[in-house]
Amino acid sequence: MLKNKYILDPWSIIEDKFNSLKMVDSESIFSLGNGKIGQRGNFEEDFSGDQITGNYISGIYYKDKTKVGWWKKGYPDYFAKMVNCPNWNIIRIEINNKLLDLNKCKVFSYRRELNMKEGWCERNVKFETPNKEKIQITSKKFISLKRENLGVIKYSIKSLNKKINLKILPAINIDIKNNDANWNQPFLETVKVSTNDNFSVVNSKVINSNFEIATFFKTKYFINCMEIQASFTKNKNENIIGSQSEFHLNPENELTLLKIGGYINSNDTPKNEFEKTISKELKSSIDLGFEGLLKENSKAWENIWSDSDIIIDGDVMSQQALRFNIFQLNQTFNGNDPKLNIGPKGFTGEKYGGVTYWDTEAYCIPFYLGTKNSIVSKNLLLQRYNQLSNAIINAEKIGLNHGAALFPMVTANGEECHNEWEITFEEIHRNAAIVQAIKKYVNFTDDYDFINKKAIKILIAISRFWSQRVNYSKDLNKYVILGVTGPNEYENNVDNNWYTNYSARWCLQYTIEILNKISKSEINIYNKIILETSLEKDEIKKWNKIIKDIYLPYSKELGVFIQNDGFLNKDLIPAENIPKKERPINQNWSWDKILRSPYIKQADVLQGFYFFDEDFNEDEHIRNFKYYEQFTVHESSLSPCIHSILASKINDLDKAYEYFIRASRLDLDDYNKEIKQGLHITSMGGTWMSVVEGFAGFRVKNKEIHFNTKIPKKWDSYSFKVNVKKRKLSILINKNTTTISLLDGEPISVYINGIKTPLKNKNL
Repeated sequence: MLKNKYILDPWSIIEDKFNSLKMVDSESIFSLGNGKIGQRGNFEEDFSGDQITGNYISGIYYKDKTKVGWWKKGYPDYFAKMVNCPNWNIIRIEINNKLLDLNKCKVFSYRRELNMKEGWCERNVKFETPNKEKIQITSKKFISLKRENLGVIKYSIKSLNKKINLKILPAINIDIKNNDANWNQPFLETVKVSTNDNFSVVNSKVINSNFEIATFFKTKYFINCMEIQASFTKNKNENIIGSQSEFHLNPENELTLLKIGGYINSNDTPKNEFEKTISKELKSSIDLGFEGLLKENSKAWENIWSDSDIIIDGDVMSQQALRFNIFQLNQTFNGNDPKLNIGPKGFTGEKYGGVTYWDTEAYCIPFYLGTKNSIVSKNLLLQRYNQLSNAIINAEKIGLNHGAALFPMVTANGEECHNEWEITFEEIHRNAAIVQAIKKYVNFTDDYDFINKKAIKILIAISRFWSQRVNYSKDLNKYVILGVTGPNEYENNVDNNWYTNYSARWCLQYTIEILNKISKSEINIYNKIILETSLEKDEIKKWNKIIKDIYLPYSKELGVFIQNDGFLNKDLIPAENIPKKERPINQNWSWDKILRSPYIKQADVLQGFYFFDEDFNEDEHIRNFKYYEQFTVHESSLSPCIHSILASKINDLDKAYEYFIRASRLDLDDYNKEIKQGLHITSMGGTWMSVVEGFAGFRVKNKEIHFNTKIPKKWDSYSFKVNVKKRKLSILINKNTTTISLLDGEPISVYINGIKTPLKNKNL
């Protein structure tokens, strides 16, 4: 286990050392967002050290022309990438006519805190400039949950030893590019610039789309907390939009700048209403002031934590990590806008483009189902429903027909935009994750209207995909699925990946099960479905035959399912024998060597044991876990959480805790040495699952709620709330007992470690 990089604290991430070489890493950790807009933790003033400036708006993307070495038919034309927007956070400082740059100063006191309880970041730094001025800067900022277009900065500067001439330039930097652009081209063009003393607006257009954004800010100045009227000089740098003010500051006097800024975008605001919306947003927020806005934001975070917090007693390392994960999930997505989804890096970095992967259904929906109103998860599934026609087009690209659907591996609007063939058209198991999410949603909510009228069309289209994607092997006398990539992306173009084959069978079974239920309870709806989808009896007959005869590789000798054809032909040397200097293998080995190795990037067979855990007995769980764990190198952030849940299932709590720590502190302690690229937001959902589904054993089975509770040795107790079946439950688990209370909703019985326990709402 690595040494903790940040001070351990249950509610805060605290950095108390200034290291200019590591600030780019901390930018990811100290990122802020509100589900709609977000930013990396960049300094406001100029900084010549290593940094990655990033400001983003969810749902605003550029169609970056595909870049591949060899074009194959079926490749998408573009990869959607969220746009790095003009940076409104800039506060350029000159002290006695010298530009302030902490990288060129002697820093003798430094502290930065991300307060997760109230959602703000504060930085306090004391330093000496090359000209021997001793200065203190305090910056406190947040992105407003209540006012989703706005961020707020309170920036204070004080001279500690001499009178100084201070020039301060709050501005918008428009000289911004995406770091991950395929062709190093700009994604934005500036349409209009306007500056009027303490107010600036920049209108921009995404170059190859209809998206338009307006970046804006307004300021106020104070000396020793008393508002002052500043004079303004328009800045002459055409890339830095704003007006400069000049002050003469005596020692110990403090100049404070209040800067309120943010973005309006055409996704949710008509272009002709930009000006009016900005004016309205700024007037009400400026009038409220920093403390009023902070109080408003803190209250919003209090409401979020009331439902999503997990309280751990006895282990501050776990507590801090878990809250950091929950905090970032809530910063990335809140469900307020049904058009938005969850990017693997959120607002913290540009890797993966900020667009939707199967991570949403597999790792995020459980968290949002358990901690939010059910409409949040429903909206995520409705996006898939609304994008079904594009998924059908995607399947047609690989020769399938009759309404078969292959949902995209990567998408911003339903169109596939990933461009590696072995992922785009071989990693087809993502279809099953969508069906799993539908089932989990219905189990949680009993929203049969959704599945009967909408989701069933997704199930039928995905079942049609599987029924056409298999082919019949005369040699095996079985249906097989050839040329796929399973969750283990360290094997490409393999045949009969067990997880993919098993998932295909399960999808067919579940679709038939739902169709049978609808036919028995809602015959008119059933007839309408048959008519609208042109579903024929022969199709269902074939589905049943595939269910009965699909090939599921299995080794009688080992007593385990075989990951895919040929896996047992490899040199089956456990991962612990890989020299440390060669880890991670994806940074040290050739791709050819990786493909020939037995090493598993993330749970593959074991992903199936997570999704289909009720299908296997305890002995099967133990044998398969122990066999595949030894070859797994966990070079995907999505891996440790699944292993933690399965280790809890087989009562190996030491291992479950070890994997939980690895999952929850992956970013805080930078296990993969890649934190500057951004946080692993979607795997953070898996951290929540590790506790709620792992240690607490929470499941909905046969319409009934079950908890099979365990507790790690280092914890004295843990507690959380979960929304399920229109009830809100409070769960407290300690070394000896489990207590579950019904906080909201009608009476219900739950199973606690196998014992049926009635719950009543004391407020009714």
